[in-house]
Amino acid sequence: MSNKNKKKDGVVYSTDENFAFSFELTNESETLPAQQQQLKIYLDRKGGGKMVSRVTGFYGSESDLELLSKALKKLCGTGGTAKDGEILIQGDCRDKILNWLIKENYKAKKAGG
Repeated sequence: MSNKNKKKDGVVYSTDENFAFSFELTNESETLPAQQQQLKIYLDRKGGGKMVSRVTGFYGSESDLELLSKALKKLCGTGGTAKDGEILIQGDCRDKILNWLIKENYKAKKAGG
């Protein structure tokens, strides 16, 4: 099934002349305070064998996730991205990220090997 059909929650076609499909507006989830966030920091290999630090467990809006991502990228002096509730930072910056998150009152810990 193509992506354009998935956006309609299974409604592909209706023979009812009075049918009007309405999209539900999704409210961004409210961002939890830093003290209530349960963040985990992983070290992964992405395409081409490159190392990335992955921060997961953020609960909140995409705009707040992007702000946190921007702060972490600036801290590490590297590039990265924020999508699907995860922050990916290029390179092994787990220690820097962990120390900064703890200083900013986030509950964070290293995870994985």
